[in-house]
Amino acid sequence: MSNRQETPALNDWFTQNGITEVESLVTDLTGILKGKIMPAGKYLNGGRPRLPDSIFIQTVTGGYPDDEDIRFWNPAERDMELVPDPNAVYLVPWAEDPTAQIIHDCYYLTGEPVDLSPRHVLKRVLDLYAARGWKPVVAPEVEFYLVKTNTDSDYPLEPPIGRTGRQESSRQSFSIDAVNEFDPLFEEMYDYCEAMNLDLDTLIHEEGAGQMEVNFQHGDPVMLADQVVMFKRVLRETALRHGMYATFMAKPMATEPGSSMHIHQSLVDPDSGDNLFAGEDGQPSRLFHHFIGGLQRYLPAALPLLAPNVNSYRRLMRSDHSGSAPVNVEWGMDNRTVGLRVPVSSPSATRVENRLAGADANPYLVMAASLACGYLGMLGQIEARPPMVGSAWAGGSKLADDIGPALDMLRECSELAGILGERFTNSYLAVKRAEHRAYFQVISSWEREHLLLRV
Repeated sequence: MSNRQETPALNDWFTQNGITEVESLVTDLTGILKGKIMPAGKYLNGGRPRLPDSIFIQTVTGGYPDDEDIRFWNPAERDMELVPDPNAVYLVPWAEDPTAQIIHDCYYLTGEPVDLSPRHVLKRVLDLYAARGWKPVVAPEVEFYLVKTNTDSDYPLEPPIGRTGRQESSRQSFSIDAVNEFDPLFEEMYDYCEAMNLDLDTLIHEEGAGQMEVNFQHGDPVMLADQVVMFKRVLRETALRHGMYATFMAKPMATEPGSSMHIHQSLVDPDSGDNLFAGEDGQPSRLFHHFIGGLQRYLPAALPLLAPNVNSYRRLMRSDHSGSAPVNVEWGMDNRTVGLRVPVSSPSATRVENRLAGADANPYLVMAASLACGYLGMLGQIEARPPMVGSAWAGGSKLADDIGPALDMLRECSELAGILGERFTNSYLAVKRAEHRAYFQVISSWEREHLLLRV
């Protein structure tokens, strides 16, 4: 779709909302928003904004992989045109002047899509589904922590102070009073989300001190990934305005449970709307079992997309402080000890909840990876193992316990690379290897505490 075709609709929306400034947004591999800010008139009349494609090989620290890791890379840093998605146009409700924030797709000047863009990777997977007459539906659940402001990274994080002037000192799962401690923050957050048309469903207090979860309504994967990205920005901004931090780190505090991003997934017929995971008898269909079979076979290799950082694997460790984070790829009915939970539901709502991803992961890549694994299972008619009855903890972990081995598994999985794109997969591996090396250049407080004077 050309910019000229989109301009009338954007013009009308800009006029209705008195927009004077535009933030052109793109998410990098980590999920960090990159882009340009410009006056609304220039945005509408001056052509498409451009960025170098090197933003997709930038690490979370702002560095880049070593040359030997990106031999496939074009060192010229090609320009990309940013093309607005008319379904991803939002207000910036906290801005003093009327401002729009717009999520963009990326295209090279030749017209071809940028295959390194996480949003494109998700669309690539969805195109494979569409070619089979399948339409995935997802519903994300995102956990996060509110913490006291912390400007010195050497000091551990602490829960924030609530309305009562007290700090949470114990876990308050599902407590309404614990949520009410932060009512002023959440009321403003909901006002911002409403102004942006973010379709939040519920808010609950989770297991950790200061840990919450928001659930989104089910819908199109690209739209929901957009909304998760926007929600993270909204929450961080709101928390700052109330003297706190909001963090989506997978494991921000050593003695508290980690934060997840659960993805409920189902499959419908795009014409009839029928749930293809349910058979005519109302029981789970063959596609349902093959989808789970694909998740079981390929999710261990896809784990770096669901657990992308060194910190991610602290959440997946089986310990007294890990909470209910799964460490396996078993499945079961209404069983929270498995990585693939099937909630009790009517046939029309039959779905699989992938519980492996951390809140720190890029939502486009989490959805792309999970759907890619399920797609390979349905295509190859991979049979799922029998459902787990009772606790799955005793079965041991079927997942890598560190990002190094996880990256090795992704590198060896040619089937996933074929679905996600080889150039994207190679770029992702290079970026994550560079981040892993950077992590090992930092000496931790644990090493200074226990090794400095003892070894």
